[in-house]
Amino acid sequence: MNESKPEAMRSAADSVVDAVRGLLHEGINRRVVVRDSKDDVVLDVPVAVGLVAALAAPVATTIGAGVALVGKCGIKIENREQPAQPPATVVDAD
Repeated sequence: MNESKPEAMRSAADSVVDAVRGLLHEGINRRVVVRDSKDDVVLDVPVAVGLVAALAAPVATTIGAGVALVGKCGIKIENREQPAQPPATVVDAD
């Protein structure tokens, strides 16, 4: 009966690791894009990097976001994951 507890803990740890890997993958594929009023890209960073910056320097991040919004810049989160390969086209020989 003692063997089931370590197995359950190992299973729980594995599921947590899988969840963290999934979140990291999503954070790398999604990007924070700041564009100016002429639609030129001012800043383009992965969400994971933006999150680390926000945790490391929250005041600077808040001031930067405020300046971007006052300066008529748009802040958008874009998904940069490549779409799946399109299915092969079937041509009928009729």
